[in-house]
Amino acid sequence: MEGMDAELFPRARTQVAPGAVHLPDWLEAERQRALLAACRGWARPPAGLRTVRTPGGGTMTARQVCLGWHWYPYGYARTVADGDDAPVKPFPRWLGELGRRAVRDTVGGPAPDYDIALINFYDADARMGMHRDSDEKSDAPVVSLSLGDTCVFRFGNTRTRTRPYTDIELRSGDLFVFGGPARLAYHGVPRVHPGTAPPGLGLTGRLNITLRVSGL
Repeated sequence: MEGMDAELFPRARTQVAPGAVHLPDWLEAERQRALLAACRGWARPPAGLRTVRTPGGGTMTARQVCLGWHWYPYGYARTVADGDDAPVKPFPRWLGELGRRAVRDTVGGPAPDYDIALINFYDADARMGMHRDSDEKSDAPVVSLSLGDTCVFRFGNTRTRTRPYTDIELRSGDLFVFGGPARLAYHGVPRVHPGTAPPGLGLTGRLNITLRVSGL
């Protein structure tokens, strides 16, 4: 045993639904730290971390910054149309390469040219309601990377926000990819477990980096 905190039963790759794969511990510690440093740079203004307001006048509890294309309910723009109106930060090539590797390691098939990143920051009280990623013109798989605190990720079906769904524990470094028949499945984050981030990462809270292909 390599230490008292070693997994008694290491977490296994799981196909949660056809086209949806959870791959634990995909990002090694050094890559997690590098990705966190990049996220901190992207979060700075202009076009930095913002609170998303919904058309009904509410606000999302997870704060967000976008790369490549700026998402706002329910479309995309080249500037932060619902914020400081600054040009959206560019989508880096290395992040697209990471997304293509994620697809090869999980669902397989053609490696897409990713051009959007949505980065959500969750503090201890943040949640994400059940929703579908349906504002893109492409059906390429969605790649989700987790950093920091562990969360409960609820992955549902393509017809309704309610059951059937599966609750998955996503920890720092985990990869989740969904495409094909699962591409438009409802999903959300009902809970974050504060204080569960790896001690060496230096992050309080949870970051989720979601990569998409706009088709625009």
